[in-house]
Amino acid sequence: MGKDKLRRFAEIETFSNVLQLDAGKPFKGQWSNSFFKNSNPVVLELACGKGEYTVNLATLFPDKNFIGIDYKGNRIWRGAKTALEENVPNVAFLRIQIENLLDYFADGEIDEIWITFPDPQPQLSREKKRLTSSRFLDKYIEILKPGGCVNLKTDNDGLHAYTAEKIEELKLKLHIKTEDLYHSPYADEVLSIKTYYEKKYLKDNKNINYLKFSFA
Repeated sequence: MGKDKLRRFAEIETFSNVLQLDAGKPFKGQWSNSFFKNSNPVVLELACGKGEYTVNLATLFPDKNFIGIDYKGNRIWRGAKTALEENVPNVAFLRIQIENLLDYFADGEIDEIWITFPDPQPQLSREKKRLTSSRFLDKYIEILKPGGCVNLKTDNDGLHAYTAEKIEELKLKLHIKTEDLYHSPYADEVLSIKTYYEKKYLKDNKNINYLKFSFA
């Protein structure tokens, strides 16, 4: 591991807005009251990477609490540091494996989920690792409040199509579907937030796909 990564791993240990592994478990069912010290809705960004979406959403919606989740502390460091430097109090980062969500969040605790540019896991043998596979959707339906939505932004046409098929197969409620977000009527202030990776994709003239769906 490079010196830069080691320094960042050491630094996030001191960040008040980062919880790693088991440190987040005591807040299950109590994130708003115990961690954020309020009664506001809680929104997750899964595979948050550098946390740009998490921090920008928190800035736009100070009346909601946002938690970015990723296993790579080197990436989380950037978002967490930005939130601290810019004094954005309604942001937390949780360094865990996403498949362990149910250990950290109670039934109906989450208002909304964002998945922004995840690894598409294109190989058929890795389908279960896709964040919109049935394996993960079964977890989201437990922690989401009734009517809570899942948002997927991706440059990967295959993951977009796969997710659309799962929505149809499982008879989920589709709210928005577009294969070209920035040439659609949906590109509002929220959907126009751009991550580090999205900026790279747009430079390569890739289309950006977007889906919004719920379980009821």
